[in-house]
Amino acid sequence: MTTLVFTVIAEHNLAALAGKTTPTNFCTVNHIFGNMQDKICIGLVEDQFLFREGMKAVLASWPDIAVVFESADGHSVVKKLSESTVLPQVLLVDLSLPPLGKEEFSGVQVTDAVREAFPDIKILILSVHEDENFIAQLIEHGAHGYLVKDSNPQEVYEAIRSVHNKGSYINARTLKAIQNNIGKKEKPRGNGMANVSLTKREQEILQLVCRQHTADEIAEKLFISVKTVNGHRNNLLQKTGSRNVAGLVVYALKNNIVEVY
Repeated sequence: MTTLVFTVIAEHNLAALAGKTTPTNFCTVNHIFGNMQDKICIGLVEDQFLFREGMKAVLASWPDIAVVFESADGHSVVKKLSESTVLPQVLLVDLSLPPLGKEEFSGVQVTDAVREAFPDIKILILSVHEDENFIAQLIEHGAHGYLVKDSNPQEVYEAIRSVHNKGSYINARTLKAIQNNIGKKEKPRGNGMANVSLTKREQEILQLVCRQHTADEIAEKLFISVKTVNGHRNNLLQKTGSRNVAGLVVYALKNNIVEVY
């Protein structure tokens, strides 16, 4: 049993959420959970019932977070999302999920499937594994962040807000995994992404993105509009072939554009 589950069972009562009508967009149904504009909508994909209920209790203790979706397996997530009344903005996904027969459907497969069907949903992986190869692989598959299950509740909260507001959560463990994994791989060659031409402004924005600044913070620091920041960030994603902000961090480290401490 993880530290996180013991903490939540000791401090909170387990709660259940209910209510379905017809499909809609992200967090726009105010009458189900109150004023959703003030909340980050969360989904949980976790096969262990006790841990899932414990996580729901922890998340329910924060007034700016609402659990709107849950699944005990990975293979039915996309179908359930398509039928959901309210779509989550951040999906917390267990890495070790049960297979569908002989077909693997772990957090990696869930990440791939959700990224394809619902690209606007941010994915935060939860796992008992601290293996650096797992962490780096998940980021490269499009996950926006990674947490081990013995993380304290405050780090979970910070990770959710970071993924929602900044597009990624790159803590020291994840950063180390990315850096070490890059060291094991062959460096980009002549016709690889290392030769992508980035403007001076794009390089400035990439460096700030890697340091986990929001679009608003970047705009204020560089004296440009948020719209301009987002435009440059979209160009960076397209030029580098990155799936998300976490992918930009991988690209920047891989090509020695920035060092993140």
